[in-house]
Amino acid sequence: MGKKIGFRKLCFGVFVFAMALVFAPKMNAEAATNDELQVVAKIFDANYYAMMYPDVAARGNGSPLYLLNHYIYHGVNEGRNASAYFNATDYKNRYPDLVALYGDNMLAYAVHYGTAGIAEGRDGTPAAGVVEVVPPTNVKLLGVYCTDYDATAPRGSNIARAAKNIGVKVLAPGKVFSVSNTIGPRTTANGFVEAPVFIAKQHAMGLGGGVCQVSSTIYAATKMAGINALERHPHSLPVYYLPEGWDATISWGSLDMRFANPYDTNMLVCVSAETGKLTAALYLEN
Repeated sequence: MGKKIGFRKLCFGVFVFAMALVFAPKMNAEAATNDELQVVAKIFDANYYAMMYPDVAARGNGSPLYLLNHYIYHGVNEGRNASAYFNATDYKNRYPDLVALYGDNMLAYAVHYGTAGIAEGRDGTPAAGVVEVVPPTNVKLLGVYCTDYDATAPRGSNIARAAKNIGVKVLAPGKVFSVSNTIGPRTTANGFVEAPVFIAKQHAMGLGGGVCQVSSTIYAATKMAGINALERHPHSLPVYYLPEGWDATISWGSLDMRFANPYDTNMLVCVSAETGKLTAALYLEN
């Protein structure tokens, strides 16, 4: 009887370990999915990161999204703290059971902490480099979303141009943000090129093809933030980079994606595009 129970325990242990491997975050510094971004964003403190790492903040031009992306793609592997309460390297060193799952995949430890570690009571606090008094956070993340694009394709060039044109914009209380107007006219003089577009449910070529992915990713961020759009139009055909109903097409002079700041303090609209990842985030200034 004892041998049977031992065998069952062994089988159960193997099953649990196998399931853990199946559901473990599968990512690297070059490819963080939107789901992983959502988790890490919740344990990341942009104000703290800027204060602790002025070398990074100096390059970010005041963009909290730049700081978040820096942590995901660089900082976590450099041993930097995500906040006063989490350091991936120290988290890894404290829990050998996680090393068996994630090895040197440092971002996976951050994802684990956000999805399971906090609830399990695991300790993620940094072992060093923590200030005694943490200043109040000056921005609060309302919503963030990222989509994939081919950075080498012509539409990737248009996405990067449109994202750069938006960068970081301050939206005062009650004011309306127009994605199309902020991006500007899609002309060759403004740096846009011919790329695939949808016209009346047909595939075609057009100047600025790909900018709709920018408006759509921003729309997805507003949905994550619980902010209703004042204007939003679906594409005439399904898009590959977002779920149905989450896209928002724009066309210069006609179709737009617009939303207002419903808060009594400024909002920051941040967009970045690099290494095939387009990210849009909305922050509220305190």
